[in-house]
Amino acid sequence: MAAAAAAAAPERLYAITGSADGARAELDLMTLIVARATPPPAASPETAAVLRLCAAPLSMAELSACLRLPFSAMTVLITELIAAELVQARAPIVRQAAFDRSLLEAVMHGLQRL
Repeated sequence: MAAAAAAAAPERLYAITGSADGARAELDLMTLIVARATPPPAASPETAAVLRLCAAPLSMAELSACLRLPFSAMTVLITELIAAELVQARAPIVRQAAFDRSLLEAVMHGLQRL
């Protein structure tokens, strides 16, 4: 009975990431990941999936959801891919919430004077 329970148990996260040392890059849920290469032939299924998905920038949150891996495992996996120069991590594009009204009014008044 114990052998059947062990066979049904999910894989340990360090088996998926290939690392048990916990080294991680500074990543958060909004960090964008972009592939810099195609999956090498010997790539793990998770590595190949990340490289295929990140042909266009994807956030860590999106990757974690697509691969159904916890964020902690994704950070270790992405850290390894960054070290291997297979992906690049970028800060998200922050858009200004609102325009400065005084600047817009100054531009409008300047245009009206023309």
